[in-house]
Amino acid sequence: MRRLPPLGALRAFEAAARLGSFKRAAAELAVTPTAISHRIRELEAGLGAPLFVRQTRQVMLTEQGRTLFAPVREALDSMAEAVAAVKRPVRQVATLSATVAFTARLLVPRAASFRKRHSGWDLRLHASDDPVDLPAGEADAAIRYGQGRYPGLTTVPLFGDSFAPVCSPHLGVRTPTDLAKAPLIHFEWGPAAPIDLLPTWASWMERARTEHSGLNRAVAEGGITFGDESSALLAVVAGQGVALMSRVLVAAELASGALVQPFGPVLDGLHYDLVFPSGASSRSAVALLRDWVLAEVAG
Repeated sequence: MRRLPPLGALRAFEAAARLGSFKRAAAELAVTPTAISHRIRELEAGLGAPLFVRQTRQVMLTEQGRTLFAPVREALDSMAEAVAAVKRPVRQVATLSATVAFTARLLVPRAASFRKRHSGWDLRLHASDDPVDLPAGEADAAIRYGQGRYPGLTTVPLFGDSFAPVCSPHLGVRTPTDLAKAPLIHFEWGPAAPIDLLPTWASWMERARTEHSGLNRAVAEGGITFGDESSALLAVVAGQGVALMSRVLVAAELASGALVQPFGPVLDGLHYDLVFPSGASSRSAVALLRDWVLAEVAG
């Protein structure tokens, strides 16, 4: 059975011996100098030997104090290292919500850069076409697509969007009249989308007929329909047909040549904004997400 002095007394002794001052030891341990002095006197009484020579502005170890100091300091250092090794670090998480397509196309390829910018934080990407309840804490911030009016939320504008016909270059579609021989790819907007303001093949055809004669409006009614934008994008990359797609979401494929925009017209879309609860701009998670989004996505 080990017979040892109280740990608090040993910590007070080690700090005072290392710093050469009861006052500095008290500041390090967040107690009063009187408490340090009291613990050391109890330790000296229990050991039956003086440990310090007390002077006006400093204290010095006696021979007995020097004998005790090295092993006590080594033992406390070992205890601190063991506690640090066992203790599971608690990491902080910043949650950003966006549509499934936006998350996959713009956020996922840049996700690793968040950790590089903010090493003490983890990033959680919440992909959903249904808006999350930000005031309720379902996410720290969100990227939304719309007209920029979000009551109760602070809005940081990112960029606008536009839509154009895109397809695989191997499909052989070069002019609008070629649409009659190529399947059109459609997708259904989410329930929260302002349908009357968003581009469709029907609205594109109305515009195109003023620029290209010979177009048959009925062509816009056939083809392949997908329940979401992401599936439509995969289909057009696979050469399944021609899609009226967001040029923001297919920018990488257009740049690489995997997809082409064979003709116009180009239709204006809505706007992407970063939003978060009003009054939350000072929260760490919100501030870090705003910094990352503006640097990586808006830039």
